[in-house]
Amino acid sequence: MSIQPITFETTVNGETVEVTVPPRLLLVDLLRDRLGLTGTHVGCTFEAVCGACTVHLDGVAVKSCSVLAAQAAGRQVVSIEGLASKENPHPLQSAFQQTHALQCGYCTPGIIMSMAEFLRENPDPNEEEIRFALAGNICRCTGYSHIVEAVQIAARELRGKTQEKRA
Repeated sequence: MSIQPITFETTVNGETVEVTVPPRLLLVDLLRDRLGLTGTHVGCTFEAVCGACTVHLDGVAVKSCSVLAAQAAGRQVVSIEGLASKENPHPLQSAFQQTHALQCGYCTPGIIMSMAEFLRENPDPNEEEIRFALAGNICRCTGYSHIVEAVQIAARELRGKTQEKRA
């Protein structure tokens, strides 16, 4: 018995795409191999522990190596490529560059995607809360101090933008 491919539509970084995939294809593989969005990285060989493959699925940070591509049917997927533009980077992207938090850069997209959701939920985190939220993302190059600093800077900037909208 052969396994039949699944065809569905999903929205990736604001664009609706129709894909036909094997039922067991992972979301990370759809993004990287089928759609060419290579900013989403695979670091732990599909064990869902490193966080390098983190994307947003309907606004929630998920490890795309643990989500089947078919689970994105009819849903919104945002990868690092869709978070912001080069001309107008997300405050986290700017802060990572400012503080030199990116080191080799392999883990950076996943951390930024995780922290973007975290800051939506907790716009004024303290250092302990940031470090706890980072627990799902592994960086082998740093002691996380620059990453924490970047998240604090981005949080301040995002809070300022929120206050500007209210005024």
